[in-house]
Amino acid sequence: MRNDPFSLHGLTALVTGGNGGLGLGMAQGMKRAGARVAITGRNPQKNAEAAKAEFPPDAIYQMDVYDESSVERTIADVVAKFGGLNILVNNAGAGKRSSITELPLEEWEGIVHINLTGAFLCSKYAVRAMKATGRGGRIINIGSLYSLAGVPNAISYGATKHGILGLTRALAVELGPHNIQVNAILPGYCETAMTEVLKGTPLFDWVRRKTPAGRWGSPEDMAGAAVFFASPASGFVTGAALTVDGGYSITDRPVYE
Repeated sequence: MRNDPFSLHGLTALVTGGNGGLGLGMAQGMKRAGARVAITGRNPQKNAEAAKAEFPPDAIYQMDVYDESSVERTIADVVAKFGGLNILVNNAGAGKRSSITELPLEEWEGIVHINLTGAFLCSKYAVRAMKATGRGGRIINIGSLYSLAGVPNAISYGATKHGILGLTRALAVELGPHNIQVNAILPGYCETAMTEVLKGTPLFDWVRRKTPAGRWGSPEDMAGAAVFFASPASGFVTGAALTVDGGYSITDRPVYE
C-alpha cells in the first residue's frame, strides 16, 4: 500500500454518465485524489458543461452504454490516450415510473439496456484492457437503495438495480484471480437536476425527516465511497455493496418532526 492509501495518482478512471449528477460528483472526487479521469455522456450540452467543472475531466466522450461498438471504441481510446485503464465506474442509468400492467415492453427493455446491459458491456471491454496490462483494476457499479428493497410503480428500475448487485458479485468472483476488485455503491436520495422537481413536495420533506443525517444527499457525498473503492485502501474488499444514504434505509419511521 502506498503512503497515502487513498491516493489515485498515476491511475486512470472512466466514469459513465459522468457529465452530471452523481457521476460528475464521483469523477470530481477521483480527480481530486489524483486520478486521470475520463467521463462519458450522451448529451453534448451536458458534456460541454462538465468540461467547465472545478476539477474538469481529462477527456469527455459522447457514448451510449448500450452501443457495443461505441463502448469498445471509447475504452480503446482511453487506453491509447492514457496508457491503460485502471478504474471503471458504471454509473450511467435511467428510470421511469409505471405500473407493471401499463409498462410497454420497449420501455422495460430500454431501462434494462441502459442500467444492466450497459454495465455489462462497459465491464466486458474494461476487463479486457485491465487484463492486458496484468496490473488488475477496479470496477465500481452504481446501484441504489432499491437494489435492496422493492419499489412500487418502478419495476424496471428496481429489477435492474437488483441486477447490478448480482453482476457485482458474479464479476467479483470471476475476476478476483486477475486482481480486479468489483464493488457497488448504493446511493440514497440525492439532490440532483433529476430530483429538483421534488423540492417543496411532501416526499422531499418525508425523506429529510426519515434520514438520520437530517438532509438529502449530494453528488459530493458519493465521492468518498468512489475514491475508497478505487484506491489501495480497499485492496481486500470485493463483492461488497456500500449504502450511502445518510441512514435512510435503517429507520422505520421519521426521526425529525
